[in-house]
Amino acid sequence: MIRVAVMGAAGYLGGELLRLLTGHPGVEVVQAVSTRFPGRRVDSVHPNLRAQTELVFSPPDEPAACDVLFTATPHRTTMTLIPGLRERAGTVIDLSGDFRLPDPAVYERYYGVAHAAPELLGAFVPGIPELYRDELRTADLISVPGCMATAAILALRPLAGLVEPDVQIDGRTGSSGSGALAGDGNLHAERSGAMRVFAPVGHRHEAEVSRLTGLNARMSATGVEAVRGVQVVCHATHATGKADERTVRRAYRDLYADEPFVRIVAHRRGTHRLPDPKLLSGSNYCDVGFAVDGDRITAIAALDNLVKGGAGAAVQCLNLRTGQPETLGLGFPGLHPI
Repeated sequence: MIRVAVMGAAGYLGGELLRLLTGHPGVEVVQAVSTRFPGRRVDSVHPNLRAQTELVFSPPDEPAACDVLFTATPHRTTMTLIPGLRERAGTVIDLSGDFRLPDPAVYERYYGVAHAAPELLGAFVPGIPELYRDELRTADLISVPGCMATAAILALRPLAGLVEPDVQIDGRTGSSGSGALAGDGNLHAERSGAMRVFAPVGHRHEAEVSRLTGLNARMSATGVEAVRGVQVVCHATHATGKADERTVRRAYRDLYADEPFVRIVAHRRGTHRLPDPKLLSGSNYCDVGFAVDGDRITAIAALDNLVKGGAGAAVQCLNLRTGQPETLGLGFPGLHPI
């Protein structure tokens, strides 16, 4: 049995990790760490876990021995913690943004501060199994990409070599993407009915997309009236001037034919003919699709930001790193209708 611990366990990502891990047949959750709620029962903060666990939140200064440590702590904070945490577990899987970019100058540009542990940048394997499966089997340091970055990477990766390098990404995200401690802009009175463009240019995930696709990504992001879910609509131009739908479909099929958690959804008719995050709530699937018009290719992807865009991807990496079946504990298909 693999012993795991979760830091930042009181947040939305931490709660989703606990939901997946407490139901995972191959692991034992030995600790849930929270700076806000030490001594309180986990299910008092995550009520969906009632009758699922007797865990109580631990303070960060009382570490428990574990094999794998998940860090779901905030951006700009995690980089100060990781150097002191590496001795606590053989493997660290980080869900913050602090170790996704190997260049400290690029990190500072997108996060607004100098990196506190630049010597570790580049040491983390990106936690996206569709691209780094073999490396993840032996990685001791893993960094899970951002939710919109994961969606855009999976949407665009099949098009590398088919399209011009400049691509534009329009990302849409639900309110849980802002985290459990979001500010006034995430209040129901402000968020309800809104479609707020909070990053008209230069969203930080564009750097991850550029790195992992080889494309020159530019990204905007909009908050929409949903709790869970991410959808990206990516606009690209075919390199030869005219795209062929059959060739594009083949590129997606060739890359994702054997992927357990990527589904190609690109139908000509029907209510659900292209990826829709509503159908993916609670699941570890990313649906990808496309549309072709002359030299234009529009690539679309959707996922649950807290699962395939975060905790689910982390558990998928755990499975690979510990030699367990990659899909173990991640079989929930989502709900319809919802």
